[in-house]
Amino acid sequence: MTTWASLRDEAEQALTAAGLPSPAVDARWIVGEVAGLGNGSLDAGADTAAPALAARRVRDLVTRRAGGEPLQYVLGAWAFHDLTLMVDPRVLIPRPETEQTVEFALAEANRLGIRTGRRSPWQGSDTTARVADLGTGSGAIALALATRLPDVQVWATDRSAAAAAVARANLAGIGSAATRVRIAEGDWCDAIPDDLRGSFDLIVSNPPYIAERELADLPPEVLHYEPIGALVSGPTGLEAIERVIADTPEYLTPRRGTLVLEIAPHQSAAAQARAEDAGFAEILVERDLSGRDRVLIARGG
Repeated sequence: MTTWASLRDEAEQALTAAGLPSPAVDARWIVGEVAGLGNGSLDAGADTAAPALAARRVRDLVTRRAGGEPLQYVLGAWAFHDLTLMVDPRVLIPRPETEQTVEFALAEANRLGIRTGRRSPWQGSDTTARVADLGTGSGAIALALATRLPDVQVWATDRSAAAAAVARANLAGIGSAATRVRIAEGDWCDAIPDDLRGSFDLIVSNPPYIAERELADLPPEVLHYEPIGALVSGPTGLEAIERVIADTPEYLTPRRGTLVLEIAPHQSAAAQARAEDAGFAEILVERDLSGRDRVLIARGG
């Protein structure tokens, strides 16, 4: 009899043999996913028989992970804030740094007087503020903000039709907040209708910020599986950052609107200089959990 516990042990052995850094954790995730427990404990039913189809599914997923495919793609979903997002090679895997970007964006929303919390089911659909997520990918930032800011309309843009399709699939999973989200295909602010210029209280973005010369330094599971266009900006790594900083003042509300932009730590000084050139009145850089410069905040203009 093949039990869930024996499947987990088998998976861990296979992933250990493949040289993966955390075989026990990955095995637990994979078996838990197939068992319908997410990353939950198997203790209660560890010694019960696993159906043959489930055992085959576990072994298929283990084979993919052993081949180097990221665990998040193998599972097909990953947690981000209070959401579970579908992820596959059309979009970047949501990372802890970007969760922090969302937290800084929420803090800026609070500073601007935008209410946080949950929308009452008895309220209408009117909104009092407008937010944009440029280069939305899976929709992680846009959907997290939509669920935490009950009075905002959120625009999520991406030039990749494939990424926008993933974002729309994830949009369907956030309940009534989805009625306040618009997903538009196009390059950065170009996807936003002209009549909305000057109306965004908050614009957030996690753009590509890796330089072409840094490609060789990426881990194989990033280089070979994640969409390079969502990682690499160009020869310097600043190209997308410069574009977003230059374009957003025209779309932000005058003297009030704020840009929250994820950057690489070594780009901090350059990003601040670009924001000064763009006319922002107040500029600061916040650090990530590792103490590295990570999020540019540019206010007013």
